[in-house]
Amino acid sequence: MRLGTFADNRGRVFPGLCRCRARDARDEVFDLSRGFAEIRREGGFPDLKTLLATEGGFAQACAGRLRSLLAAGEKPGPSYPLQELQVLAPVLNPAKIICIGLNYLDHALESGAAVPEEPVIFTKFATAIVGPGAPIVLPPITKEVDYEAELAVIIGKKGKNVPEEEAMQYVAGYTVFNDVSARDLQFRDGQWTKGKTLDTFAPMGPYLVTADEVGDPHRLAIKLWLNDRLMQDSSTEKLIFKIPVLISFLSQLFTLEPGDIIATGTPPGVGFARKPPVFLKPGDTVRITIEKVGTLVNPVAAGGSLPLQDETV
Repeated sequence: MRLGTFADNRGRVFPGLCRCRARDARDEVFDLSRGFAEIRREGGFPDLKTLLATEGGFAQACAGRLRSLLAAGEKPGPSYPLQELQVLAPVLNPAKIICIGLNYLDHALESGAAVPEEPVIFTKFATAIVGPGAPIVLPPITKEVDYEAELAVIIGKKGKNVPEEEAMQYVAGYTVFNDVSARDLQFRDGQWTKGKTLDTFAPMGPYLVTADEVGDPHRLAIKLWLNDRLMQDSSTEKLIFKIPVLISFLSQLFTLEPGDIIATGTPPGVGFARKPPVFLKPGDTVRITIEKVGTLVNPVAAGGSLPLQDETV
């Protein structure tokens, strides 16, 4: 199933289920904001994170019921043509966006970094999130903005100290993620956060594709094009730390919650490691495709100029 967040022409934002393979006149989105048979909540479900947090966990409480309704030809909610809606990032308000650095061997080598002995983690803020089609905005404070194609895991059940053998039970699904990075800010003093979480630097989507539909997440082709040039071409089978290892490790540090996003790292081919380096510029288009998960496309735009300093202060 493909779950997501949508906006109608009145600006109403709601969680929905997209029954579609490609964007055409037959594609439809079911509004899940009011819940559905046997899954109800006072006040409804204002966002996908709330739906994922249904008591018992999304996979146990919701996903099976949704599949049963669809198989029986029943509608889980009011439906709308997809072409009349705007597709937003699937989770707009995660409590945590956890990113994994240097998690492909070839990327660690091209970066000139040592191969990590345990997961390298950093974070992004929710203000960095944008959805498909929204621009990556280049602010004046940076001149070296890079792309990073990544598979992101979306957590579907609260977990602490999760054993590796149980970790996949905590996965609601997957989405496409672009870990946009300001390399000049990231590298000049080693403070990754300020180079990683600028506004619009976490494009993701278009949907949360449920774990059952993806199957083995460690056998997926992952590719990124900058305009029409293929820049990254790899497979998630080359991840150094697999998803059960990441979930178990992270859950020993902090509690994982429904809607949390784990971006699993990028393969080789990033812009700063090329000779000469390649950085994003206004007018570019970045397209990422992950097998069975989908395609995320974002244009690149220039940000506004810095405001003039008030000389009276």
